[in-house]
Amino acid sequence: MERVKVLYIAQEITPYLPETEMSVIGRYLPQGIQERGREIRTFMPRFGCINERRNQLHEVIRLSGMNLIINDTDHPLIIKVASIQSARMQIYFIDNEDFFQRKATVTDENGNLFPDTDERIIFFARGVLETVKKLRWAPDIVHCHGWFCSIVPIYLKKAYHEDPFFAHSKVIFSIYNNSFDGMINPQLAEKVLFEEIEPDDVLLLKEPTYNNLTKFAVQYSDGIIFGSNDINKEITDFVKNSGKPFLPYQTLETYIDEYSKFYDQLLEK
Repeated sequence: MERVKVLYIAQEITPYLPETEMSVIGRYLPQGIQERGREIRTFMPRFGCINERRNQLHEVIRLSGMNLIINDTDHPLIIKVASIQSARMQIYFIDNEDFFQRKATVTDENGNLFPDTDERIIFFARGVLETVKKLRWAPDIVHCHGWFCSIVPIYLKKAYHEDPFFAHSKVIFSIYNNSFDGMINPQLAEKVLFEEIEPDDVLLLKEPTYNNLTKFAVQYSDGIIFGSNDINKEITDFVKNSGKPFLPYQTLETYIDEYSKFYDQLLEK
């Protein structure tokens, strides 16, 4: 029997970014799942505050060089990779000069979202999926962590659903207590349209607040995981009313085994 393949798409992974609930899970979950006999690939954005020399990132020439068109503009896709030797694990980084050179992650020094956040999250989502295709690797599970990955589920369910690499993938979205104030550029709803994605599919993105972006990800996922213990009530209720399988918050002692069981449950459906 073939090993189950799990693709991790994470907003934060330590040691590349500071330790948070999400970055710790982003680091140790793939290792734990790999140690349980699954095959893994892991992706994150190459935010400009990540020290390339200290973390030994290098470009993967055979995967780089593609252009992604967003809002009629070409954006070159650069793929970098680093290894976590102790875990026998590689991390792939999605990079681009326009989107990921600034020395910050998602907000400026005043705590405001960057004006091009809409295009950054689209570029990241499509960059990961196009790179996985280039790797010729078909994931059984695609596990997204954090709102920066919230566009991935609709791409998998609408734009890439007939692609042989993703046709059978189950999508899981992990929700964390990492909300932002205000909203992303409302043009996100138009810019995200691609292949078979229609305006009616993206109504929640007309007001891309944190809550709406999270609900949007839930809408196109097969299963939901509460990665934090204190998710706001509006989102919690939305998940419970969605009728989709969800896994409540798990402690750091138990989460890897519980997530692994949750993967199996989804694959059996």
